[in-house]
Amino acid sequence: MNRRPTLLAALTLTAAAALTLSACGSDDSSKDKDNDKIAGADTGDKASPSPTVSDPASPGRPKIDLPSDLSYTFDWPKTGDKEKDAILADSEQSIKAVDLAIVNQNALDKAYLYYYEGEAAAGTQKFVQNYVDHKAAITGAYRFYAPQVAVGKDGTGSLSYCEDQGKAYVKDLKTNKAKKTEVTAKSYVIYHTSLKKNDKGVWVIQKIVSQSGSPKCQP
Repeated sequence: MNRRPTLLAALTLTAAAALTLSACGSDDSSKDKDNDKIAGADTGDKASPSPTVSDPASPGRPKIDLPSDLSYTFDWPKTGDKEKDAILADSEQSIKAVDLAIVNQNALDKAYLYYYEGEAAAGTQKFVQNYVDHKAAITGAYRFYAPQVAVGKDGTGSLSYCEDQGKAYVKDLKTNKAKKTEVTAKSYVIYHTSLKKNDKGVWVIQKIVSQSGSPKCQP
């Protein structure tokens, strides 16, 4: 399952129904029911800037230009470990790349395919296609926080993080209007990603699961 799971389910119903929902949603792909909150799950506006380890503008990397009605806060500071910080930086770009595909209304957009492989790429294609089919996009502000990153000795890694979708919404491209909805527990989503460092030195996502309403991410 990819990002914004309930929105994905809503889009399979009808375009009209989908546009009554915000980008937040529920998905029980992750069965972790631990009630302990992750440190940093408060929703204050004083978020630290995201790390810049891998240069997004370096040769070969896709350029990701998103519209001004989308904003992002990555509250995951540097760890001091080169590979962990690279995972955080590449994951930031991968998140934006998926949103660029939605903006471009292209389920095979090259930007996200640079950061996703295998199962994760196939799931992302279906995810974006639902937006395309219903002429829907996204708007608003996203906040990512409470990262937990690990690196294996075999060139693999993992990253878990929370997303606050309380100020993010679905936008109807026919009317260019967003449907704003109230913030609920389901506005807070936890993600678990499995990554692998490819021959280009990029940490690509191979698998991603999510759980909306996770107690770990509640403010």
